Amino acid sequence: MRLFLAIALPQDQSACLMDLQCGLQGARWLPPENLHLTLCFLGETEPRQAQDLDAALTALRAPRFSLTLSGLGVFGTASKLRSLWAGVEPSNALTRLQAKTERAARGAGLPLAKKKFRPHVTLARFKGRPGARHYDFISRHALFRTAPFTVEDIVLFSSILAQSGATYRAEARYPLGE
Repeated sequence: MRLFLAIALPQDQSACLMDLQCGLQGARWLPPENLHLTLCFLGETEPRQAQDLDAALTALRAPRFSLTLSGLGVFGTASKLRSLWAGVEPSNALTRLQAKTERAARGAGLPLAKKKFRPHVTLARFKGRPGARHYDFISRHALFRTAPFTVEDIVLFSSILAQSGATYRAEARYPLGE
């Protein structure tokens, strides 16, 4: 199974992000059920590794905390724009939680890519060259900010790739403490 660990967004947060999803040509907007904040991409995972990961995540202890989505940005280059995302205000609790999930995954024998954690929620994907309209869109929404929300659990998602895009399914939830 192709797996990742993430923070699922509450419905009101997804609704705020959905309000942004218009007025940008060439954007392939993600559906509300696919909006999440990835903590750790696991990739193709063997059943035994998934069982070991489940045990590690069940034992993981971390407090609940608040997060606020803030600002927009893009991944890609000047010649090829890949995605539009909503940022996350800095959070030590989020950084600690992400490190714990990564340690749990490595402990379960999953070979993770060594990438710097850049918390974000992907809103849209693109093919092709960015234009002024993309940067105008980001400028118009530069002050985007949601109300804070409480992160109550982490979710193990499976991802099924298809021509029309990925479908995500929650496989397990791991509650955070008080």
